[in-house]
Amino acid sequence: MSRRDDWVACVGPIAFPWGEPGSRRVFGLVASLAAAGRNVVVASGDPGPRLPEPLHVDGAGSVRHVGLGEAPPSGAGPLRASARMFLTWGRRTVRWLDEQPTKPSHVLLHGGQAQYAHRLLRWCHRNGVPLIADVVDWYNGRYVRGGVLGPLNISMQTALRHHYPRCDAVIAISSLLERHYLSRVGAVIRIPPTTDVQHTPVGPPRTCRGPALTLVYAGSPGRNNKDLLATVMTAVGKANSADVRVELRIIGPSVDEVRSMAGGPVPEGVRVMGRMAQRQVPAALREADFTVLLRRPERASDAGFSTKFCESLANGVPVLANLTSDMGSYLRDGVEGLICPDYSETGLMRTVQRAARLTDRDLTMMREAAREQALKSFDYRMYADSLDAFFDAVRR
Repeated sequence: MSRRDDWVACVGPIAFPWGEPGSRRVFGLVASLAAAGRNVVVASGDPGPRLPEPLHVDGAGSVRHVGLGEAPPSGAGPLRASARMFLTWGRRTVRWLDEQPTKPSHVLLHGGQAQYAHRLLRWCHRNGVPLIADVVDWYNGRYVRGGVLGPLNISMQTALRHHYPRCDAVIAISSLLERHYLSRVGAVIRIPPTTDVQHTPVGPPRTCRGPALTLVYAGSPGRNNKDLLATVMTAVGKANSADVRVELRIIGPSVDEVRSMAGGPVPEGVRVMGRMAQRQVPAALREADFTVLLRRPERASDAGFSTKFCESLANGVPVLANLTSDMGSYLRDGVEGLICPDYSETGLMRTVQRAARLTDRDLTMMREAAREQALKSFDYRMYADSLDAFFDAVRR
């Protein structure tokens, strides 16, 4: 068991506690550790706060966070950002670890690619502190800036194939990554994306649907259009042409970005909401009948696990999706949402038509089931004991 003066350093050049998908991933993990009674300090890539600030979580432990400024500053040009990423990433984190009056019991690493992981491995080996890597993706080099042979993809692949297997343990976000690292690392545990489901409001029950079936997409499709938003828009347009009233609300991309993805005018039934503060997104989700998530069934999709999916269920909003990664373990057709037979326009259009035929009672039952699944599967408290035992087992 951990001692009272033990503490865990969670490090990575990401925004925390808000700002990007990785922010919420890290929050879920450190909140689980705090719920188990551990004290955690998150050293993020943000420029501040300069001194650790507390973050409220349930449990006997604590979470504080400090910004080390590892991430390139806002507005940094490509040359400056690349220099930070490939030459100096990790230096500030290692310096901060050296400055601490007591060493952490463990270092939990999220992100940073090869250079960052290399520096953390050297520090942990030199100081006898176990390093645990949180692995959440397997990147497809075709969609990474610079391509398969570009420096960014090489850095990512080096971390995935060389540095993470040299860590003392791995936290895998999916079954695919769990299987991959089980034969390469001494200790592996699978933890899906988690959040504070208990304190996520769901609002009053919806007693009736509006004049149109309302779908919402919130996020960024990325350079590879990983969420196939163009396909989703086309399917919604075809559904409306078939006399099914559907409104798709898109949160994140701008109107110009949506037009570019659509290859022309915004299709009928699509409403572009633009960028929205991350804290405002849950309320927008709860106004919809379903969220929609369509992805290609490829290694990158199966290795990751969509935070959008978990957050939708946490807000009591059922999901329209084709099955990738471990979603089939949590999404049952007609219970927590509707499963698309594939990722085609036709497959999604037919699923949307199914959704439009549901009664208000059907939708109410799905909302209740979505929330129940999230409480059981994605609340950070559910993983406190298993993660605590895992950290206890990973010692030097």
